[in-house]
Formats: sequence, structure tokens, C-alpha cells
Amino acid sequence: MATANSHRSVLQQELNYSMPTWNEVNQEIEQSKAANSCDVIRKKYLNILEGKVERTVIAYYSGWLQKRSPDGRTHPEAAITDLDMNGFMAVVHNVDRTRGLDLVLHTPGGGTEATRALVEYLYKMFGSDIRVIVPHMAMSAGTMIACASKEIIMGKHSSLGPTDPQVKGHPAMGVLAEVERAILEIKKEPVKQFVYQQVFGKYPPAFVLDCERQVQGSAEMVERWLRENMLSGQPDPSSAAKMAREGLMDYEGTTEHAHHFMIDKCRELGLNVTGLEDDQELQEDVLSVHHAFIASFAHTNALKIIENGSGLNWVVTN
Repeated sequence: MATANSHRSVLQQELNYSMPTWNEVNQEIEQSKAANSCDVIRKKYLNILEGKVERTVIAYYSGWLQKRSPDGRTHPEAAITDLDMNGFMAVVHNVDRTRGLDLVLHTPGGGTEATRALVEYLYKMFGSDIRVIVPHMAMSAGTMIACASKEIIMGKHSSLGPTDPQVKGHPAMGVLAEVERAILEIKKEPVKQFVYQQVFGKYPPAFVLDCERQVQGSAEMVERWLRENMLSGQPDPSSAAKMAREGLMDYEGTTEHAHHFMIDKCRELGLNVTGLEDDQELQEDVLSVHHAFIASFAHTNALKIIENGSGLNWVVTN
């Protein structure tokens, strides 16, 4: 019986290529005569990656970097939403759940509760044997998903982001920091209360309480997932998880919600991160998958694609 790695070698010999660049993948799609050329190319490279890692592979890709409105806003369905559960259920159906899961993740983040539901579902399907591969960016709630894994694989160019939730388009931690600052400044200079009345007057009722609830909820999720999975083997998993979570939610230590935590910083925070460049074949296979998905967004009206190594996919379109 042929092994998965020998299957990969046969594919490479038959196709007569080394793993391609983005331009080469894009050209491959453009030169294909198949009506579903993007699907065919993605399936091919996902299949090669699955053969390399010998684990079940699912890719979750958002086209938020390409699919922006003229004013620069991201389409709301490009984010993590409750609709994604349907996609994950579709691509998890009939895959081998005994081999563990490698989740290739590229997302700007999204809803906190939608994220929790996805993580808990994947735990039920695959247990704790989940690795997250970040070819480029897994931000905000995407970072939360990465923290639920046992290992994160990142390249030198990859990044995670702060896990500070956004409430009605506002940064929850920023709002709370502004409230604390207002209290301190009004105590020193009572006249400033008139300035802050204007600032906080724009928020709806219970908005500050909603911010507090989401910040606390996000912190508890990330810390629990780290403690019970990725950092469970540490001498003091609770302390290690708390340190990592605090680093990811350090509002004053980051420049914006889209702050990039590169691989060295992620390791400094205590996350279990493996370098994508440590395995050249893996790097080539992962980046080929990445290029195939990014090219698919360029050639189609897809906003989001969830797909397994057998080519079964769930696509959200614009």
C-alpha cells in the first residue's frame, strides 16, 4: 500500500513541478480549460498538503483583504459568523477524525460567540488534537481559534492579532480604557465631565456593560483553551495561560486592533509555535494552498471558502 508521502511524490512526478509561486498558481488557473478551475487547483494542493502531514486538513479562508467596498470597509460575511457552522459541518462530514485536524486559517476574526461555538464543535469532532497553520494572518477571533489548538505553525511573515473584542464596531477594551481615564481626569478636573458627556453620549444604553461582558468572556475563553490544551503540559498551566492571554489583550502595548504579533512575539508570550520554515516541504505545500485560495478570491465572487482535503467545500459569495 502506498503511503501518503509516496502519494505526494507521485503527484509531484506526474505534474512535473516544484511547489509554485502565487503567479504560477494564478497562471495555472488562467490556463486551465476547466469551468471550475479554481476548485480543481485548490483541491489538488490541499490533497498534497494532506498527504504531507498525514492528518485531516481543513482550510478556512476569508477574502477580506481582497473584497473591500470602495470606502475600504470589509464585507460583514468575510468575518467569522454563525453561518460558518454550516460550512464546518459540511466539510467535517465523512472525514477521518482519528488522525487529528490541521486547520489552515486565514481570517480577520469575527464574532466571539460564533468563534466559541466553532471551537467547541471542533473539540467534539477531533478532541484536542488540533493544529492551526497560519500561512499569513489569523487575527482577533482567529487568534482565539489558534489559542484553542495544541500547536500553531507560523511563517516568518505570519501574524496573529490582539484578542480584544469589538462591540457594535467599537473596540471594547478601548471603550473601557476611556471610561477609566475619564474617571481619573474628572476627579482631577471636574470641568472635564462636560467633555466626556459628549464622548459617552454617543453610546447606547448598557453599551459599557456589554463591553465589559465581552472582554471578560473573551479572556476566559482564551485562557481556558490555552490552559486545557496548548499549555496543559507546562509546570503551571494556569499561570502560563494567564500570561499569554494578558499579552494578547494588552491594549496599551499594541498600536491598534490590527496589531501584528509576529512569530517571535508569539513565542515570547509563551504560545507553542513551530516555524513553517523548519520543514521546507511543509512550507512549500502550505504556501501553495495559500496561493490557490488567494487566487480563487481574485478570480471568483467568493467571500469565504471552507474546504477539506477531498475538495468538499462551502463557499460564501458576494
